[in-house]
Amino acid sequence: MSYLIVGLGNIGIEYADTRHNIGFLVLDVWSQASNIIFESGRYGSIAELRYKGRKVILLKPSTYMNLSGKAVSYWMQKEKIPLENVLVIVDDLALPLGTLRMRKQGSDGGHNGLRDITETLGTSNFTRIRLGIGDNFSKGRQVDYVLGSWSEQERKLLPEICDKTRDAALSFVTIGPDRTMNFFNTK
Repeated sequence: MSYLIVGLGNIGIEYADTRHNIGFLVLDVWSQASNIIFESGRYGSIAELRYKGRKVILLKPSTYMNLSGKAVSYWMQKEKIPLENVLVIVDDLALPLGTLRMRKQGSDGGHNGLRDITETLGTSNFTRIRLGIGDNFSKGRQVDYVLGSWSEQERKLLPEICDKTRDAALSFVTIGPDRTMNFFNTK
C-alpha cells in the first residue's frame, strides 16, 4: 500500500525560512532524521521511505503554493495512490503556533494551496494537517507575516512541531485518520 504525504510551501531561497513553508520544513526534518534524500521529479521533489510495510512518498511541490493541485494530482496518478491515502500538511493562521489539527475533509479556509488542490482534484475529501503558525500581525500585514521569517522564540519550537507532525503522519499511514485525530489533535 502506498501513501502520499504532501508538505506545502514555495520553492526558492526567499521563501525557505518562512511560516508559509512549514509543510516543506516538516518534510525536510523528517527526511534528515530518516536519512532519505529528496530528488527532483515532475512538479516537485520527492523522497520515498518504507514504514511498517507501507510505501510512503513525501512530496514538496515545485509548482508554488497556489498551483499545488497539479503536483498532487500528478503524483497520485503516477503512483496509483487513492485519495484516502493522501495527507496534505499546511500552515494555518487561525491556529496558535504549534497547534495541530487533522481533518479528513473541509474547506480551504482561505488557504490558496488547499483551494488549488480541492479545485484540481474536484473534491475537498482529502486528509490534511493544519499547523498553527499564529496570528501575531497587525491589520493588513497578513501577507508579510505569513511570508516572514520565524522569530527566535518560534524557531526554538519548530523541532518539536516537526517531530509531532511526522508522528501524526506516520500514525495516519498505519491506523488511519480517525484514530490519529483522537491522539494528535491538540487543544
